[in-house]
Amino acid sequence: MTYCVGVLVEDGLVMIADTRTNAGLDNISTYRKLHLFNVADERVMMLASAGNLSMTQSVLSMLHEGVDDEETEGPPPRLRDAPTMFKAAQLVGRAIRRVREIEKAGAEAANLRMEVSFLFGGQIGAEPMRLFMIYSAGNFIECSRDAPFLQIGEHKYGKPILDRAVTFETDLYDALKVGLVSMDSTMRSNLGVGLPIDIAVLRRNALALEVNYRIEAGETYFHDLRERWSAALRAAHRAIPRPPYGPPR
Repeated sequence: MTYCVGVLVEDGLVMIADTRTNAGLDNISTYRKLHLFNVADERVMMLASAGNLSMTQSVLSMLHEGVDDEETEGPPPRLRDAPTMFKAAQLVGRAIRRVREIEKAGAEAANLRMEVSFLFGGQIGAEPMRLFMIYSAGNFIECSRDAPFLQIGEHKYGKPILDRAVTFETDLYDALKVGLVSMDSTMRSNLGVGLPIDIAVLRRNALALEVNYRIEAGETYFHDLRERWSAALRAAHRAIPRPPYGPPR
């Protein structure tokens, strides 16, 4: 399993991804799921992946080397050369469809699911910062002011926290904090999501990452965040009055 979240607020973009990949209880590995496609002083693009590992790796390689499909003429287009974020999101979708086309026969013969999804966000030049969720069919949706975050993978445990705590006006590092709380809640409820956690913070119009960091097991801040969140939840439920639906105490 996987959990990745992107939060787009007024000040910028936060991307968070776990690294646990498993193919059974006795085959648990660590793979980076948050990938960067940057050109200094020109663009910062981040791609977080979930789903079939071999397919996501093929999509990433194709985006680096060029998407060789029938929709374009000339050299295969690369993600780092896309003129806009929208065109870049379209290219990710085309890469997904192309890999599915190439691998379809083998996957069907082996009865393998070819399901993938991606979070794709960043900024190119002076155009607006954008965040997309790209589905296994290659289609996508875009983050908006009214819904300032997107998730892929095992998202149900972290979503209620984000729904209650994040708006477009949320401070950039408060968005990072809430995103980490949502990651902790997911990790506590699903053993398929785990450390290390990769995080990236991009301030609007900066065109350079402000944070590019991996949280390892035992890291002081994340451990403290987990303990404080657990204590805050216990204190909150104790402060709420007892339901008046049973016999008097």
